[in-house]
Amino acid sequence: MASKLPLSSSFTPKCPLTPHLPPRSSTSSSVRVLCSHSSKPSLLTLLDFIPNWSDEVQERGLRRRRNLYTPDDWRAHRSSRRHLRHLISSLSSRVILSLVPPVLSFTAIAAALAAYNSAVAAGWLPAWFPLLHASSLPYQLTAPALALLLVFRTEASYARFQEGRNAWMKVMAGADELAGMVISMGARDGGVDAGLRRALLNYIMAFPVALKCHVVNSSDVKADLQNCLEEDDLAIVVRSKHRPRCIVEFILQSLEIMHLEEAKWQILESKLHSFHEGIGVCDQIMGIPIPLSYTRLTSRFLVLWHLSLPVILWDDCNWIVVPATFISAASLFCIEEVGVLIEEPFPMLALDEQCKQLHDRIKESMAMEKLIHKQILTKMDRHLDERQVNGWPHL
Repeated sequence: MASKLPLSSSFTPKCPLTPHLPPRSSTSSSVRVLCSHSSKPSLLTLLDFIPNWSDEVQERGLRRRRNLYTPDDWRAHRSSRRHLRHLISSLSSRVILSLVPPVLSFTAIAAALAAYNSAVAAGWLPAWFPLLHASSLPYQLTAPALALLLVFRTEASYARFQEGRNAWMKVMAGADELAGMVISMGARDGGVDAGLRRALLNYIMAFPVALKCHVVNSSDVKADLQNCLEEDDLAIVVRSKHRPRCIVEFILQSLEIMHLEEAKWQILESKLHSFHEGIGVCDQIMGIPIPLSYTRLTSRFLVLWHLSLPVILWDDCNWIVVPATFISAASLFCIEEVGVLIEEPFPMLALDEQCKQLHDRIKESMAMEKLIHKQILTKMDRHLDERQVNGWPHL
C-alpha cells in the first residue's frame, strides 16, 4: 500500500531560492530606463508645446479688456498708414499666432511631399515609388464650395456677434432709463425712502456688472461688484447660482417695498423686461453655438483641402508648392479663425468700460438731481419774496 509522500520535507527551504546573479550595472540600467521612458514624453512635450503656447496666447487675448473708441482711435482707424501698421503688428496678433500650429503643419507636409517627389524624379528612390501628383480639375470644382462654407460660417458668427451686442445695448439702455425714473421720484432727506432709493440705484448699477460676469468667464465677480453692492448684499449675490436674476429679484423686492402707485409700478416693472430679455438672449448665445456639424464640416474641408493641395500643385509649381501651401493655409484658416472668435461675442465687446460709464452717469445724475432740486427751491423762494414785496407776480 502506497503511502502519501509529503510535498515538502525538512530539507526543503520554506522560501524560494533566489539565484545569485552578478549585479548589473546600475548606470546602464538607469540610462536604458531613462531612454525608454523619457524619449516619448519629451517628443509629446515638443509636439504639444506649440499648440499649447498658441492657445495660451489666444486665451490671454480674450481676457484683455476692450476699450471704447475715442476720436483719436477713429482717426488712427481710418488712417492711410493703417495697412503698414497692421502688417508690422502681425507677429503680435493673437489671430495670426493662433494659426501657427495648423499653418506650420501643412507647410511641413508640403515640404516633405516636395522632397519626396524630387527624390523620385531624380531617381534616388526605387522605380516602384510613385510620383505624387494629380489633376487640378477637382480643386477647380470644389473651390466654390469651400468659399461658400467660409462665407456662411463668418456671416453666421457675425450675426451672433450683432445679436449679442444689441442685447447688451438694450440692457444698458433699460438700466439707464430705470435709474433715471428712480432718481426722478425725489428723495426725502433722512427718511427710509431716501435710503431705499439709494439701495435700488445700487442694484440697478450692479445688474450690468453681474450680467457681464455671467457671460465673460474670466471675470472676478466679487471684485467687480464690491463697488456697487454692500457687503451683505454682495454675499447673497456671490452665493447665488444665477447672479443677474438674483439682482433682478433685489430690484423687484425694493420696488414692492416702496409702495408706489399702480401706474408708476407698471412703468417701472415694464423697464425690467429688458433685463429679463437680455438675460435670455445672453444665455442662449453662450449656451448654443453655431451647429457643430457645420463647424466640423468647415474644419474637415479645410484640412483635406490643404493636405491634398501640394499633390495638385506639383506639376505646375514644383517646390513652389511650399510657399503656396503656406499662403493658402494662412489666409483660409485666418478667415475661419475670425469666425470662431466672433462666434462668442461678449469677450469682444468693451463691457467693463460700458458698465463704468453707466455707473458714472447714474452717480452724476444723483448729484445733479440734488443740485437742481436745491436750485429750483432757491428760485421759488426768491420769486416768492419778490412777489410779496411788489405785490405783483414777477414775470
